[in-house]
Amino acid sequence: MLDVRRLRLLRELAVRGTIADVAAALHQSPSSVSQQLTLLEKEAGVPLLRKVGRRLQLTPQAEILVEHTAVVLQRLEEAESDLRASLQEATGTVRLAVFQSAALALMPDLLHTLAERHPRLRVTMTQREPETALLETFARDFDLVVAEQYPSHAAPWHPELDRVGLTHDALRLAVPPGAAWAHITRLADTAGLPWVAEPHGAASRHFAEQACRQAGFEPDVRFETADLTAQIELIETGNAVALIPDLMWARRPPSVRLVDLDGVPHRTVFTAARRSMAQRPSILACREALAAAVEHGPGRAG
Repeated sequence: MLDVRRLRLLRELAVRGTIADVAAALHQSPSSVSQQLTLLEKEAGVPLLRKVGRRLQLTPQAEILVEHTAVVLQRLEEAESDLRASLQEATGTVRLAVFQSAALALMPDLLHTLAERHPRLRVTMTQREPETALLETFARDFDLVVAEQYPSHAAPWHPELDRVGLTHDALRLAVPPGAAWAHITRLADTAGLPWVAEPHGAASRHFAEQACRQAGFEPDVRFETADLTAQIELIETGNAVALIPDLMWARRPPSVRLVDLDGVPHRTVFTAARRSMAQRPSILACREALAAAVEHGPGRAG
């Protein structure tokens, strides 16, 4: 019988691309991963890997095993979920990945609610960008992810993940307070002004650039940072303008002047988990607590 742990390594290689990445994700040495894959190849009796340049490529037979391994791992998770659901109590650990503004707005209320309602449930949180977090949840690094999707910029789909909507979050132009900036009443008025934005590749950066181009200009992005609190600091001090989601003001009043964009665009905030464990009491408890944080929070978005 093929070893499930070795099959999982093969699937990890298919998902992550290199033995080094597999080793890092599973806290093993690359040589140990290679040895296990060699043993799996002997068990299977067919070649599973071939060298293409400096990289390893899965053979068609390996792809067959990866497809079946995904089903096996899913059924094992479902078995564990059914076992835990039979207890009707949210226990264990939920590994949560969340982007920054959602962490700032929702995590304090989430943790407070869970501590009151499910004291035996342990939650760990890691800040991740949604595109990375969705892949890592698919790869089983996390159990639940809070992710975002900007207008005309769809978040990646992974076949084993579900999606549950959490909230819609308005996107507004943030300008410094004070009379010197009072003339800015629309996006086009910021042409030629310094901008702060997330680095290239982020959905928010793509949205900001497209919005400015549709308004008739190219934004002068002088400052790049994925830290939205740093962006707000630059705006507060009169050094930049930016597009900021309303979720950043969920726990404090705006410290900058906010200008509505045409059509008042929104981003969608959602949670995703592997379908095989979506009905676990722990995942249901976290989703219920997140929904309560959005519904009853001091600055409900959207």
